[in-house]
Order: sequence, then structure tokens, then C-alpha cells
Amino acid sequence: MRNTARWSAILGLTVATCAPLSGAALAAHAAPASLYAPSALVLTVGHGDTVAGATPERAVTLDCATTPSGTHPAVAEACAELRGVSGDFAALTAGNDAPCAKIWKPVVVTAHGVWQGKRVSYEHTFANECVKKATATSVFGF
Repeated sequence: MRNTARWSAILGLTVATCAPLSGAALAAHAAPASLYAPSALVLTVGHGDTVAGATPERAVTLDCATTPSGTHPAVAEACAELRGVSGDFAALTAGNDAPCAKIWKPVVVTAHGVWQGKRVSYEHTFANECVKKATATSVFGF
């Protein structure tokens, strides 16, 4: 009989402890935090011929959902440039006729994450740092 009273007390304590996790609390937790599609990216820069052979030397975050934020040094400019090309990273890294030395010291840039609710996985190899700086916009300027 004592065991029944003891288990009843434990069950009552468990129900009282878990009660805040039911009903309206769960429904409120499941609701989306924003009406805007997420746009959060991790950008990297490294040296090497390919992404598989390059070790990222620098990495930043870029969140362009509503208010630009992240660890990128030019958050507002980078978000504006991405919005200007509708998140098309290939348009950002298109060729440029900058006067750079023809030295092969490849620089690899990557972008992974979500842009306006769609998954993004982008990589590009520049011939050298000069070409990267001349071609790429502020998105990869870190």
C-alpha cells in the first residue's frame, strides 16, 4: 500500500513538471519565428586547387533575412549585392578584365547555407588573390 502512495506522488510530480510542455506552449513553440524566408550563409576562403584540397583559412557568417547581421566585415553591402543578383553567386564571381599577374596560386571560395528559403552550395576557384579581389564583390571580400 505504501508503494502505491509513493508511485502516486511520483506520478503527480511528473505530471506537474511536464504540464508546461503541453497545449498552448507546444503550439507557440512550433510557430515560425518570422514571416521572411531564411537567408543565412557560411562563407569561406582558402588556398588550393579545389575545395576538397583547400583548407578554409577564413570563414564568416552572413544573415540577410530581415536585418543584415553576422561576422562578415561588410554585412550590409554583401547582403545588398546578393539581393541584387537574386542570390546567384555565379553572377557575383563572373570574369573581370583586371590587370593581374598570370600566377597560379589558386584561391577557393565557398558559400553554404540557405538563401531566401532555398539551400545553397557554391564553390569557385580564382587563379590568385588579385583575381579574387578584382572579380568578386564584397561578398567574398574578407
